[in-house]
Amino acid sequence: MDIQHLKIFASVYKNRGFSKAAADLHLSQPTISEHIKNLEFELGCKLFDRVGRTIIPTREAEILYPKALQIIEDLGKLRDELSHAGKNIKGQLILGASTIPGTYILPVMASEFKKLHTDVSFEIIIEASRKITDMVLNCDLILGAVGAKMEQGKINYLPFIEDELILAATENIIKRDTISLKDLKNIPFILREEGSGTLKTMERFLNEKGMDIKELNAVAVLGSTDSVKQAIKSGLGASILSRVAVQDELNCGILKEIKIRGLKMKRSFYLITHEKRALPNPYKAFYSYLKDSKR
Repeated sequence: MDIQHLKIFASVYKNRGFSKAAADLHLSQPTISEHIKNLEFELGCKLFDRVGRTIIPTREAEILYPKALQIIEDLGKLRDELSHAGKNIKGQLILGASTIPGTYILPVMASEFKKLHTDVSFEIIIEASRKITDMVLNCDLILGAVGAKMEQGKINYLPFIEDELILAATENIIKRDTISLKDLKNIPFILREEGSGTLKTMERFLNEKGMDIKELNAVAVLGSTDSVKQAIKSGLGASILSRVAVQDELNCGILKEIKIRGLKMKRSFYLITHEKRALPNPYKAFYSYLKDSKR
């Protein structure tokens, strides 16, 4: 049922006349008459009897009038609620993130955002970049943060944090501070699992230098950055990891950074969204906050 029909009907009923309703609504009298005729056709009943220049509401109009007013009022309230909801920044934000942004970046930024918007809460799902990308692609997540571009279609990528991959080890595994790319093949090496953004990025940089990841002396494949760090600390081997992830260990001297001559591995972390999915207001606000907090 057309809400405009109901508004015109209510005005005609209240004013007991088409001309008064036309003046009230700033419409022409023929327009008023046409709307009433269409409403009568839609409802299958007559709403007004015309006696000379006077109109008399029928029994059906008496029934319809209070209900029409209620519908008009409810629709107005609904519009107000939707408008208010569109401006509010509150509720739970469920974010997906690969290991590095999910462990070391998003919790800090979520805490800072919550100081500005106290009515929000966060849940951060941490999976490999491939899994998070698939979840956004399948609309299981609205917003994600990953360390590599896994999907070239249907996903929007926005760089928001700069990072660098570095070779990290203990003094017992690598005594030198600088090695060559060829030396990398002789070091016991710990790899991240398939689907990891770190693994994909490292593989891309090595391929650009003419080196296949299969040439590395892999002693373990582990499923998280923390497990790789623990394995390095225990002396199992060395690994290429995010500087963000090992900064504390580097500062404390628990791990050391070893330079690889001729190899710099800079990368970005990306905010990802589905290209055809609109961000609800709280997500839009957090997305803008992350975008404006680029570093």
